[in-house]
Amino acid sequence: MGRTKDGEVVSPGSRMFHAPGFDYYVIAVMGVKTRIDPEVVKQGLINTLLNHPRFSSNLVKNGRKWRWNPTTVNIEDHVIVPPIDPHLDFPDPDRFLEDYVSNVTKTPLDMSKPLWEVHLLNLKTSEAEAVCVMRIHHSLGDGASLMSLLLAASRKTSDPHSLPTVPVMKKATSDHRLSGGRFLRRFLSAVWGTVTLLWNTLADLVMFALTVLFLRDSDTPLKSAPGTEQPETMRFVHRHLSMDDVKVVKNAMKMTINDVLLGVTQAALTRYLNRTYGAVEADGRQGPNHNHRLGNIRLRATIMVNVRPTAGIQELADMMGEKSKARWGWGNRLGFVVVPFAILSQDDPLQYVRQAKAIIDRKKHSLESFCTFHCAKLVLNFLGIKVASAITRRVFSNTTMAFSNVVGPLEEISCFGHPLAYIAPSTYGHPHALTVHFQSYNNRMTLSVAVDPSVIPDPHALCDDFQLSFQLIRDSLDKNLVPHAV
Repeated sequence: MGRTKDGEVVSPGSRMFHAPGFDYYVIAVMGVKTRIDPEVVKQGLINTLLNHPRFSSNLVKNGRKWRWNPTTVNIEDHVIVPPIDPHLDFPDPDRFLEDYVSNVTKTPLDMSKPLWEVHLLNLKTSEAEAVCVMRIHHSLGDGASLMSLLLAASRKTSDPHSLPTVPVMKKATSDHRLSGGRFLRRFLSAVWGTVTLLWNTLADLVMFALTVLFLRDSDTPLKSAPGTEQPETMRFVHRHLSMDDVKVVKNAMKMTINDVLLGVTQAALTRYLNRTYGAVEADGRQGPNHNHRLGNIRLRATIMVNVRPTAGIQELADMMGEKSKARWGWGNRLGFVVVPFAILSQDDPLQYVRQAKAIIDRKKHSLESFCTFHCAKLVLNFLGIKVASAITRRVFSNTTMAFSNVVGPLEEISCFGHPLAYIAPSTYGHPHALTVHFQSYNNRMTLSVAVDPSVIPDPHALCDDFQLSFQLIRDSLDKNLVPHAV
């Protein structure tokens, strides 16, 4: 990323998040196990976050160039502590929090200041003694980078001097001592894999182009109306799943956690649409006689994929602690992947997970995210930000929902001495009526849904569908421990 004498030039991806009709934010609701001391948090932010250049710069335009302009940060402008009487008995503190977060999203951040803010609510809810709400403009970084930044500013509750630990993907090992027969089989497998990769990539790019041009998802009770750009109001609701149970399903069916979560999402959306269309029986089971209606539904999720390495937690912690001038490619280098869902009632709940695994395995064997990123970069360079943002809006408008899954720490963490009970992040500002986000943290998997209430009036019922669908999958596994082939 280039620099000028006045500051860092804004990357095209970050610039696009400010395009008209596409004002994209990350918002995270974090439950805290103790009451929050605002002064301690402010000092902690001064010692860490403000040393990061993105969080101590504002966005300015000079001619046709946008850049991050270093500025002096007044912490009081970014930490909001609403006056909440701790002795006041709220009839429904969870609802109060939900309303508060929704109201926060109605007002854009002040462009004359760094684009982030923290709300500290000493409000006791059903899950925490207090709540921290952090809002960050997506132009500051992608989800993986921002999660790494949060962890770099945190410490293990059990060891206040140690950084959090996150799961590391194990690399497959192989025996390089190959016989002639094994070498031939591996060579043929590599050739076939390359052919399949090219074919899948071509097919995905054709479908992506058709989506930009005219291919629109079916109109369902989950889909925004045609022409919708940004919902005026968003509601944010979260629920928790047992990480142990997620791992049981993952291990028994020999798949990834992401496979399981996508399968649960597919099952939950099918259940929601069944109920909305009146196809859920009195005992709560989904009615298979309505499959002829569900089977005609085209429903796809847009997933933004990071195509560059993310800075490590230790590197970010060193940078914030020592005001290092180093750069690790911070920004938004995101490709798009469009994932189709099979909306069809299944007699065997495990079939939802098998289908999800088949979809993801195919998407893994495609260069869709890499190609869409570079295509977007070419469009930005040659046709400009307006054309690029219009294409991006078309992709969001013609699909039904956004989906993401971010890995969090394995143990409980504390931010400036405040232990966190849960982390529930989400996004808003794009033309979807539904965003589904999964966040792992300390043996919990938190489901966050962001909805346009004019389209999905009861997000709590949708969360119920997620919990029930996962429970049915988990119970079905106990009855059928050996997975079937897809």
